[in-house]
Amino acid sequence: MNSTFTRRRFLGAGLSLPALALQNALAQDERESLGTGQGKPTAGPHPLQTLMASHPAPLRRELQGVHPRVFVTADGLDQLRRRAKGSHRAQWQAALAGLVALRQPPAEAPAQKRRAQNETAIGIIGAALAYRIEGDARYLDAARRYMDAAVSYPVWGYTYSKPDIDLAAGHLLYGLGAGYDLLYDVLEPAERTRYRDKLVRQAGILAEHFMPAPGKSYSYSQNHCFIPVAGLAVAAYALWDDTPDAARWAALARAIFSRVLDVASPDGYFYEGVEYWIFSMPWIVHALDAFAHAAGDDLYDTPALRRAHLYIAHSLTPNGQDVYDFGDVFEGPVTRARKGEEPARTHPGGKLNSNYNLLYRLAARFSDPQAQGVADWMASLGHVCAEDFWTLLWRDPAIEAAPMAALPPYHHFDDLGTVYWRSDWTPRATAFAFRAGPPEGHHVASLIGKLPDWHLETGHAHPDAGSFILYGAGTYLTGPMGYAGIPTSKLSNTLLIDGHGQANEGGGHDAFRDYPYGRLDAIRFASVRLGRDGAELVADLAGAYRPELGVEKLQRRFRYARGAWTVTDTLRASKPVVLTAQVHGDGAIARTGAHRYLVQGAPAALAVDVGTAAAKAVIEPGIVVAAGPPGHVDRGPTEERGTVLRLSLPASRDATLVTTLSIAERRP
Repeated sequence: MNSTFTRRRFLGAGLSLPALALQNALAQDERESLGTGQGKPTAGPHPLQTLMASHPAPLRRELQGVHPRVFVTADGLDQLRRRAKGSHRAQWQAALAGLVALRQPPAEAPAQKRRAQNETAIGIIGAALAYRIEGDARYLDAARRYMDAAVSYPVWGYTYSKPDIDLAAGHLLYGLGAGYDLLYDVLEPAERTRYRDKLVRQAGILAEHFMPAPGKSYSYSQNHCFIPVAGLAVAAYALWDDTPDAARWAALARAIFSRVLDVASPDGYFYEGVEYWIFSMPWIVHALDAFAHAAGDDLYDTPALRRAHLYIAHSLTPNGQDVYDFGDVFEGPVTRARKGEEPARTHPGGKLNSNYNLLYRLAARFSDPQAQGVADWMASLGHVCAEDFWTLLWRDPAIEAAPMAALPPYHHFDDLGTVYWRSDWTPRATAFAFRAGPPEGHHVASLIGKLPDWHLETGHAHPDAGSFILYGAGTYLTGPMGYAGIPTSKLSNTLLIDGHGQANEGGGHDAFRDYPYGRLDAIRFASVRLGRDGAELVADLAGAYRPELGVEKLQRRFRYARGAWTVTDTLRASKPVVLTAQVHGDGAIARTGAHRYLVQGAPAALAVDVGTAAAKAVIEPGIVVAAGPPGHVDRGPTEERGTVLRLSLPASRDATLVTTLSIAERRP
């Protein structure tokens, strides 16, 4: 069994367990607080109630009784038609050719296969927009089929995990809500009634789940919070004239999104990893677009969004199709080899599904040539967007794109403590990334105490402080093992103490649950030097390890110069402990000398030279507990992904381990 089975097919139709047995088997993990949780009540009204009252985000008066209105008006559609025939013709024609609703029928009820309902939502909005631009009845018929499918689903989401209040519910509120809005004037009265009633029912269920109550807390920075609420915002404005509850839904969604933006990292880094940036960022854009257009309430101007293009640009490896996979990102060696079923989703046609067109929206909002240039560069790499039809609206042709060569090839995300460096922006560049920060950033240490309604859900972050990813000669040389049901430090190129990793790893999907954030905040760079000729980083890591391990000082010095990476680890402990460093490989690792090892790759390999003679080496398979089903993500199957070299020093209170890594020729 592999994680493709777990993350896709385990959740699909065809399971033979009776419904009740399945529900019991997959009962929600009580420790999981995705979306909402329960803390201690505070004096006075709930903070969200205050925000709802002060910023209710009502529909603009001139849009009341008018359709469409959520993202665009009739006049706006005229402008989009001109773009479709002119400046955006090539992109629009490509979007039409790829419309989900024209390629396949919608999933039939109950649509329990993983992501099936998400696809239905995207199918609706794509076909509806296509009809309003092209006027071709094929698109209207397709939109109706998909909208009818959405109405037919008795539960929006999985029947056995957070039914009607989670990700699929958010997708369908967005898709059906936007479709209802765009097609309102061409739908038959009975159709409008059917779609309206389903939207009102589902929005009501989801809104009641997210409404503030004494002691209720929210995982504002986590995608299971803001994705459903983004759908609620769209549905609220689409239904404004149909139900008095819509005003309350819009106020709630606006209040929650103000918090989502408050807690986002100011350096633009997305702590859940690149895969979740690709999956999650569309919902932030959709929600903010709805507030800006329908309510005239623009929330975009935040550091996190102004710098988002830097995160996704630097997160791409030089080949442009793989990523620096810190955190829960894809399946490590399996994804890079394009094996199994997942590449059809992550790399359709061999090209990364990066949702780069989101950057066109940010570039337009901030009049930013750099963000426009990054988007154009990603488009030139052949990247794919799940909703490429929105490029028609998002891309402002008046913004002149800055060339990638003008963007510095290295960057320090100082809040999340992550450095990216490359020799240039060409495919043959030598590059690396290095992590040395707390899971959600340094800003959380002071902010979390000021927001009693916010709780952290950091399961998609890994206990990987001090870890690195190397790339060179067209090869991903070494890095982590990918998405994990139980993230541990053994999955990354970081350090172990007496065989133990960081924080509270091993107890479930969230390695940082109940670990003091003050200790995590002590993980930081002591110094960072970046230049065209190389880099030198010094990271303090002691706070990542539980106090009982006895670590008083743990410093990793990471230097790149003249084609080689030198890693110097220095330990001081209150008792003798074993210090272990790790180097992972997608392929085999072989000993080629007394203190030399070769990590096989294609087309190049990585040589590891151990400069500390006392180090003992162990080479073994990389073992991962893969992701399980919703509610029990930590109960997935055990998988073998790649190989790991572990270098350990004899137990000591003071220890220094030096390794040098360099690109070598690949051996057969």
